[in-house]
Amino acid sequence: MEGATRDDVLYGRLRLWQPAAGPRVSMDTVLLAAWVRLRARRPHFVELGSASGAVSLMLALRFPPPFDVVGLELQPELVKLAERNRNENGLQDRVKFLCGDLRDASLLPRESFDGLVVNPPYETPGRGRVSPLLSRAIARHGASEDESACCTLQDVAAAGARLLKRGGRFFCVLRTDRMAPLMAAASVHGLAPKRMRLVHPRPGAPSNLLLLECARGGGEGLTVEPPLFVLGADGHYTEELLSAYGPSGLNSERNDARCP
Repeated sequence: MEGATRDDVLYGRLRLWQPAAGPRVSMDTVLLAAWVRLRARRPHFVELGSASGAVSLMLALRFPPPFDVVGLELQPELVKLAERNRNENGLQDRVKFLCGDLRDASLLPRESFDGLVVNPPYETPGRGRVSPLLSRAIARHGASEDESACCTLQDVAAAGARLLKRGGRFFCVLRTDRMAPLMAAASVHGLAPKRMRLVHPRPGAPSNLLLLECARGGGEGLTVEPPLFVLGADGHYTEELLSAYGPSGLNSERNDARCP
């Protein structure tokens, strides 16, 4: 891809080619990968909207074999970049990338994944100015002027319900002001919220991000974890935020164990 840059991520443990103009690794990306917990003994995951492969590759670094993941991405040029990143980081045995639309039920087998990760489009479709750059428009709004490129929270939740095994886990990161439509979409498609954490820029500031874990076919019972602060009262990054960039992710004492 023209205009791509190669960048060190996770303190240099991962090197990624990513578009100079388009979807790039951000704090959201790192927090999503750090939020995941494993339950299955042979975890088989899927990432929706995998872009240049960052989250899938971060997960493969965090979790040793037999963990494996399939990344699904709509844009062919980003799939090629993701495959290059996978190969150059030596993860080709456990990470696969597929080009296609998450709404296409024929691409991946139903009820075959233990976990799903997604960073959905964070703008409401039809709200705000859509970027003329297709890759950025899809990442931000789930849409461009081409209606076929559209993707909504309902589409994402429907894909989760279709692809996850019963009891399989749906992990996502989203702007906090979109919590209501996210919860509504999850409920409609049988994804029961089980664990949530709000991310705040600093103590005293409103939350701007939420991390959510749902279970397909799960019952009632949502745990709201303590808030995660990006900056402390001293203006420096908090130790917990920095831990997301480390090998064990957030809450390492819990994340390394398979949860009952």
